[in-house]
Amino acid sequence: MFVDEVTIKVEAGNGGDGCTAFRREKFIEMGGPYGGNGGHGADIIFKVDQGLHTLLDLRYQKTIKGENGENGRGKNQHGKGASPLIVKVPQGTVVTDLDTGLILADLSKKDQEELIAKGGRGGRGNTAFKTQTNTAPEYSEKGEEGERKNLKVEVKMIADVGLVGLPSVGKSTIISCVSKSRPKIAAYHFTTLSPNLGVVKASNNRNFVMADLPGLIEGASHGEGLGDKFLRHIERTRVIAHVIDMSGSEGRDPYEDYLLINKELKEFNEKLLKKPMIIIANKMDLPNSQENLKKFKEKVKVDVYEISAAMNKGLHPVVDHLADLLDENPSTPLYEDDEIESHVLYKFKKEEPYTITKVEDGLWQISGKEVERIFKMTKFSSDEAIKRFAKKLRRMGIDDKLKELGAEENDQVRILDFYFDYKE
Repeated sequence: MFVDEVTIKVEAGNGGDGCTAFRREKFIEMGGPYGGNGGHGADIIFKVDQGLHTLLDLRYQKTIKGENGENGRGKNQHGKGASPLIVKVPQGTVVTDLDTGLILADLSKKDQEELIAKGGRGGRGNTAFKTQTNTAPEYSEKGEEGERKNLKVEVKMIADVGLVGLPSVGKSTIISCVSKSRPKIAAYHFTTLSPNLGVVKASNNRNFVMADLPGLIEGASHGEGLGDKFLRHIERTRVIAHVIDMSGSEGRDPYEDYLLINKELKEFNEKLLKKPMIIIANKMDLPNSQENLKKFKEKVKVDVYEISAAMNKGLHPVVDHLADLLDENPSTPLYEDDEIESHVLYKFKKEEPYTITKVEDGLWQISGKEVERIFKMTKFSSDEAIKRFAKKLRRMGIDDKLKELGAEENDQVRILDFYFDYKE
């Protein structure tokens, strides 16, 4: 089964909790803190596997979850970090964050790896908080939560030449003649239900990959017929080969077919029309073909290659011309560098550290990634930890901001689902 788009959720592993422990051994006075740090949570990494051509393995996985790091232990034993979770995907896979709309990765190179979700760092044990003024801290940190993301994963096939055209114009027959690909061929529309790839050999020991894309119809760019389900695969092609039934065997006007396909390509992605394109006039062995070709050339001032795929005639000049165009047009990335949000910029991009909202009289809501991260990593089991948490908020300017906004003594302050009393 060919599956080229899935929606999944990924959850990187949480960091392990730090340990609060003290050294108590005979003949060792003032042993001090002895708690180790937690281990790092598992990162989730997508890696290209050239043996894969479909996302079938991901179709039934609603959530991909990395392992948590181990908790720290006494005797300064640090928890073990979790190994990264490697998710193998086909070459040409694009990963998009559904919540932000950002493109996280374009996995178009051999053995390429991309960090998609970062595991949480381990919480520090109480040994890490020892200072000259606090030689026996009684608190440690919880592990940081790993990143959670909702993703759209789609394959945009790697091919040099893409065959496009309306149903039953002969695309599958062409690729079967010029390569060893054997797609299904029959006398009805939408015989091809998934793209077919074939390696084509041209003169001077040149070869390239050709993709036979399922037939398009009017409205394909908006989902009609097979819709934009397969239009995405033409985005990576370097040259477009537009196949037209010049005989009009199904009662269509070849010129109108030409305009219709170009319209659908433009509406899907205007960049497609900027790619080099050749026109292949197929079924030239049928009646009316020569007359229709003459009318077509009067309206379209470009080179047209006449062939009969059914009789395997006229294909060699087409193959050589396609190879020439590929020589003249080197491969370019599907996305520019500024279109792909690097993971570091995405995670640490500059933003307000917190926001304060007055929910109602006497109730204030504090939100923000940094505030919530500090809160989640704080163990409120000791007075020292609580004081340290309050000190961090004060350093962030939250106390001053609440006072400026009109907060009064004993007002309720909420972070996530927890409530605190405001004290000046």
